[in-house]
Amino acid sequence: MPTVSFYLLPSDSAHERCLFGCKLIEKSYRSGCFCYVLTDTAAQSRLMDELLWTFRAGSFIPHQLYTGELPVVENIILIGSTNPPGAWQKNIVNLSTQCPEDFQQVERILEILDGSEDTKAAGRQRYRRYQQAGIEPNTHKINPN
Repeated sequence: MPTVSFYLLPSDSAHERCLFGCKLIEKSYRSGCFCYVLTDTAAQSRLMDELLWTFRAGSFIPHQLYTGELPVVENIILIGSTNPPGAWQKNIVNLSTQCPEDFQQVERILEILDGSEDTKAAGRQRYRRYQQAGIEPNTHKINPN
């Protein structure tokens, strides 16, 4: 069973949600974890790709878009809107509106919700789905700085 953590942001900004995702991805990378960033669309994947290059000066997080072909190296963050390949199924940063497929096989799922009604509604559905699978998600309310 995976560990599922929901991060609840005070802002209803999708951009703030993506920036917070970058911070979690960086923290994951620095701890030696090469996660998969699950998005809803190719456009959202490209946005995350761009933000990971620019969200903080001096930060370097090796990453690339996943288009169905495995990267040459495994020590890289992958970003995509399809199921993650084998080596990247352990840890998922979920920015999509859906639960990752085969989520019971994942070790850790990080869910990031902003305050918009659509994001919260989709998050509630995922939360219930995890509970129905016997997983008790953790919730972290992020305070504004």
